[in-house]
Amino acid sequence: MDISLENLPEIPSLDLLAKQLVEGFITGMHKSPFHGFSVEFAEHRLYNTGESTRHIDWKVYAKTDRLYTKRYDEETNLRAYILLDNSSSMYYPTQNNGKIRFSILAASTLAYLLQRQRDAVGLISFSDKIDVFTEAKSTRAHLQNIFIHLQKILNQNQQHKSTEISQSLHIVAEKIHKRSLVIIFSDLMTKPEQLEEFFKSIQHIKHRKHEVLFFQVNEPSTELDFDLEDRPYVIEDLESGQKMKLNPSQIKETYHKKVDEYYKQIALKCHQYKVDLTRVDINDNIQKVMAEFLIKRNKMN
Repeated sequence: MDISLENLPEIPSLDLLAKQLVEGFITGMHKSPFHGFSVEFAEHRLYNTGESTRHIDWKVYAKTDRLYTKRYDEETNLRAYILLDNSSSMYYPTQNNGKIRFSILAASTLAYLLQRQRDAVGLISFSDKIDVFTEAKSTRAHLQNIFIHLQKILNQNQQHKSTEISQSLHIVAEKIHKRSLVIIFSDLMTKPEQLEEFFKSIQHIKHRKHEVLFFQVNEPSTELDFDLEDRPYVIEDLESGQKMKLNPSQIKETYHKKVDEYYKQIALKCHQYKVDLTRVDINDNIQKVMAEFLIKRNKMN
């Protein structure tokens, strides 16, 4: 099934699309793709000879004729928080709100998958401040509430709304339950001097014993490659509203160098702080991107 931005002119039902995406790549997978994300994840595992028999699930044995044990670390399974940057730059390209659109579909998919596994999931959206903060819950009603919030975000007009990502992340680090999974969707289109502040906030989150996954979402052909026609343009900063006249050919080489340095720095810092970085091209097939991500997580765990 080809689910990509160009064949999704509208998003009438996030829960339906999330279900289609998840069922497309989870069918036939017997091991949870989220195993190992947190020390608090619980699952069945094969019984090893010599272990205590008190946690054997006899109902599963009756169905499968194989011995499985229940492993519980706490009453709940995984707690995950999806953090969505909804600043103005995330609504680029403006003709289809491409980056925020992709991020919302991906976030919906992960939220559906987590709830399906009876894990608790919460949603936090932010720009220059935190706009939405829901606690992590595992109920179907709560998942529907998350879908409603995401649909509203997609339909918002986010003109000239800047990103204060580090400030928002510091608040999140203090407010959410310890040992949670923090999943961030952002283009991280910030000034180079603010990048250090971003990773200080990441360090704060890690200090609180959370695991961090970072989806960096971009439209590479224009944002990274600067692949524009050789003619004069008026370029507008979606967050500040500032405009600049330029000809791409005159600055392309310098632009590539600066962007390359910036993204190498992000990758280096993510490695340093043990942040799982996934770079996303919003023009790729969403189902393929998410399936590859989950397969990678399985191999890591």
